[in-house]
Amino acid sequence: MPDYFDCFKINCSPVSKKECTITAGDTRLTVLTPCLVRVEVSDDGCFCDEPTQAVWFRDFDNPKFTQSVIKNHIVVKTELAEFCYDTKKHRMLYIDLADSRHITDFKSGNLKGTCRTLDGSCGKEPLEDGIVSRNGVAMLNDGKSLVIGEDGLPKPRAHKQSDDYFFAYGNDYISAVRDFFKLTGFAPLIPRFALGNWWSRYKAYTQEEYLTLMNRFIDSKIPITVATVDMDWHWVDVKKRFGKEAAKNSHCNTAKERYFDMMSDGGWTGYSWNTELFPNPQEFLKNLHDDGFKVTLNLHPATGIRFFEDCYNEFAKFMGDDPKEKKHYQFDITDKKFIEAYFSIVHKPLQDMGVDFWWIDWQQGNKTATPGLDPLWALNHYHSLDIARDGKRRPLILSRFAGAGSHRYPLGFSGDTFQNWKVLDFQPYFTSTATNIGYTWWSHDIGGHHMGKKDDELYLRWVQLGVFSPIMRLHSTSNEFMGKEPWKYSKSVETVVSDFMRLRHRMLPYLYTMNYRTHTDGRAICEPMYYEYPDCDEAYNCKNEYSFGSELIVAPITEPKNKNTLLAGTNAWIPEGRYTDIFNNRIYNGPMSVKLFRDDSTIPVLAKEGAIIPLGMNGEDNSCKNPDGLEILIYRGSNSFSMYEDDGETKEFENGKFAFTDFEVAEKDDTVEFYIKPVRGDKTVIPTVRAYTLSFRDIINANVVVTVNGKEKERKVIKDNGYVSVLLKEIYPEDSVKITLSNTSVLKNTDRREALIELVS
Repeated sequence: MPDYFDCFKINCSPVSKKECTITAGDTRLTVLTPCLVRVEVSDDGCFCDEPTQAVWFRDFDNPKFTQSVIKNHIVVKTELAEFCYDTKKHRMLYIDLADSRHITDFKSGNLKGTCRTLDGSCGKEPLEDGIVSRNGVAMLNDGKSLVIGEDGLPKPRAHKQSDDYFFAYGNDYISAVRDFFKLTGFAPLIPRFALGNWWSRYKAYTQEEYLTLMNRFIDSKIPITVATVDMDWHWVDVKKRFGKEAAKNSHCNTAKERYFDMMSDGGWTGYSWNTELFPNPQEFLKNLHDDGFKVTLNLHPATGIRFFEDCYNEFAKFMGDDPKEKKHYQFDITDKKFIEAYFSIVHKPLQDMGVDFWWIDWQQGNKTATPGLDPLWALNHYHSLDIARDGKRRPLILSRFAGAGSHRYPLGFSGDTFQNWKVLDFQPYFTSTATNIGYTWWSHDIGGHHMGKKDDELYLRWVQLGVFSPIMRLHSTSNEFMGKEPWKYSKSVETVVSDFMRLRHRMLPYLYTMNYRTHTDGRAICEPMYYEYPDCDEAYNCKNEYSFGSELIVAPITEPKNKNTLLAGTNAWIPEGRYTDIFNNRIYNGPMSVKLFRDDSTIPVLAKEGAIIPLGMNGEDNSCKNPDGLEILIYRGSNSFSMYEDDGETKEFENGKFAFTDFEVAEKDDTVEFYIKPVRGDKTVIPTVRAYTLSFRDIINANVVVTVNGKEKERKVIKDNGYVSVLLKEIYPEDSVKITLSNTSVLKNTDRREALIELVS
């Protein structure tokens, strides 16, 4: 009979190959790759071959290297670096890189990673170090990380030791992060619905109010895929409803937590539906599911389990107590019996009722009964594994960052930020920089949470950033003037926001492919510009600009517009090559640094030369199914794009239930060819037939010929939009499609003076 804790046992290979290790007294060096070396120092000569909270995989392929021990120095030479370690002083003396750099300082130049939370942030926040550095070497200290036992539970190390990883990748940041994922585990493939638009608000909705709100989104044809219910889904007026006895045992670790708990009458933690607000929770969840929404509920698992909870009697009996004693079970994520009851008795019935995943909010503090164990890490780890216990669901939570390795537990909740321009201005940099520690799925309170005032322009720009962020989650506090519903703003803002949210939903084919790229190749959807251009100083200076997947560059606008011109600007760097703004079709030929100006309707989103961007045709409902109609945005050049699809929710992709549709564009002289290749993989996961709209966005006229399986095919060509579109009906997965555009007339910028007059008029 399977043990309840089997799902918490991790799949890992923590033991390095013996031939890759060098031991000298109390020191062990392990050569993991030509650029990655682990150094352990242990007083008793015992070293760690167990997985830690951060590192699960050390069984790398054998890199070629030579070693020599001269007195107290261990020298390791690989094809890409030389490492010299002093076993007496217990420090790395130097690392020489293949580009002739001699590195002795492993702290400076770090390009930073991320931080636990932006709670209370009103602007910039300090970030922890990442594993990439402009000086070529970065260090990951894993010495404080607990080990994970064979039972899946974290425990202190058996031996006191230092445990450091030296990432000596020079400016090859992409390889450094990819090998970091090989060391710690790749990010899971997140469900397709998580990439759509989310609704969230800290507000005591009634069941009827919430369903009415969701219906308004439906009626407004604004697609929402995730419906979030904040803490008022459960009882919060604990003291008033259940007496002082219920509230006085509230367990909080910090003065801030005690203050908020006092203000809430001990109601932050709860697991029983507030039946005054939600008289029929099961019907409520069913109605949301029937309308295509996935549901997440907010948790503050700090106070533990109290006598008034619906699950209390069963919980107390499981713990071996008499429920009549009304014992308060303090939150203890280190106690095996409590853990089992917490998931099987408290959460599973709610999941069976229809809760799809959990939003794990704060108040646990940072200490537990196990020395060194952060309860946030434990909650993230256990909840991610538990929600996928049935072997069908994919792991998914919404929670804060708990240190290196937290990318295994998406999604990240960045906390309760202030609502102002400074916070907005920090978020693009914050989001892309987190890639430097592998944290690829930050979710922000789009629009800001609290402590500000209603500002239509700020809201608009935040939504535009959110649409081109990893996760697009609208959120606000309960203040009536802070709501993020598009219709609560001016008509012009409502129109732009609604269109951007529809665009976000249409981008699901592109976003989901980038999700797969993150899962398999370690490439984040938002990467700093210096990943692709590490040798260009300008790539480091444009801190708010980032790659958005393989095809796009985004330079969000994070400052108010000029009151005279009604334009807002953003500093950007255009890399070498031709880039075309997907909104206004303006062409930029790099390299150049430039300030880009836009009106309220757009932000700069630049398609690379040869970009291929698959979009769904329907952006007005919230279906997350693989679409039977696609629009492909195509830009001149030579490139290929493999669109990934599966069922979007389960782990069946691990059993081969997935498919790729390969697209290719090639340009030669005045001819552009575009190909749709026969589908690779399991064709049952995609529609049996598809319609395509192929939008050649920078070709304004051409002769068009379409062949399918070598035979000319009837097609419709539209040139009214300022570019050539080719409409194809009934394309089957087995079909091989070729579109030839000859004698092309290509898009060119209008005269700069005319463009400026048009822009400001």
